[in-house]
Amino acid sequence: MAGKASIVLAHGLWADGSCFAKLIPALQAEGREVFASQHGLDSLAGDVDCVTRAINHVPGPVVLVGHSYGGTLITKAGVHDRVGALVYICALAPDDDETSQEHLAAFPSSPVFEHLEVADNRIYLKESGIGDFCGDLPPEEQKLVLATANPPIADLFEQQVPGNAWRAKPSWYIVGTQDRTVNPDRERASAERMKATTVSLDSSHVPMLSQPDAVLEVIRNAAKTLE
Repeated sequence: MAGKASIVLAHGLWADGSCFAKLIPALQAEGREVFASQHGLDSLAGDVDCVTRAINHVPGPVVLVGHSYGGTLITKAGVHDRVGALVYICALAPDDDETSQEHLAAFPSSPVFEHLEVADNRIYLKESGIGDFCGDLPPEEQKLVLATANPPIADLFEQQVPGNAWRAKPSWYIVGTQDRTVNPDRERASAERMKATTVSLDSSHVPMLSQPDAVLEVIRNAAKTLE
């Protein structure tokens, strides 16, 4: 039997590694190595490299967890030979012939995209859109999310690098049925295409913050398959 699976976490847009703060202590308490990639959203290739370095940093078999755009990253970086399972949280999961933008645009746009602004070649989430991003969090937590929002370079979703881990590796997918950032129909179609073990939660785009226990259960189930 292998030892405890390590967990590597990949954040998306308008977030950083702190969006996993309610998951990390519980996973560490189980004796797992946990590491959150802190990528800069400067380029897809650079972000994938950052996730790959995080995988290299932890021991043993790895469960790779991606939220939102982090799903694109784990799809690419997940080809690493020590990654044994993928967990998508309200995430993108483009195929090799799709950019993140093409993958997202296959379904109707969601409300959050009405609340963006571009400045200094970065895409910022306006305060008016925070409810569409994480509306099931208490107001003080929504303010914290907004304050730590990490804006991507403007053309990030148009970039492409090779790699598709979900074609070959077991996947789990958490659908946020009240998601107003990624269309829930997009999420369900992604999960079906990758033949993922699917869990639907009555949550916004950030179930790891609003329903961390349910998200932890999915990650633990994925980890058990490697132990």
